[in-house]
Amino acid sequence: MPLTHNNQIELLLDILTNQQMDCCGSIAECEQLERLIKSLMVNTNIHENIKPILQEIYRYSQDGKNSSDLKVHIHSHQNQLSQWIDGMNQLL
Repeated sequence: MPLTHNNQIELLLDILTNQQMDCCGSIAECEQLERLIKSLMVNTNIHENIKPILQEIYRYSQDGKNSSDLKVHIHSHQNQLSQWIDGMNQLL
């Protein structure tokens, strides 16, 4: 059964929340974020106000995937992670 856009957003928020709380993650999570965001960006049911946040998260995941130390990358983005999580929760 395919994920609805709400399921995709919930999964995206779960990954970001885990990275923010645990201050660690994996390359696979970064790749999953990218796949989710690509799918959400072409979805016409997604509110336009959430797309800039998705673009920022996409850049974050690309940079994380290519980082030599993902833990440091996540740690250095703690403020943005909080802002993205709060922003997405407010728009849902």
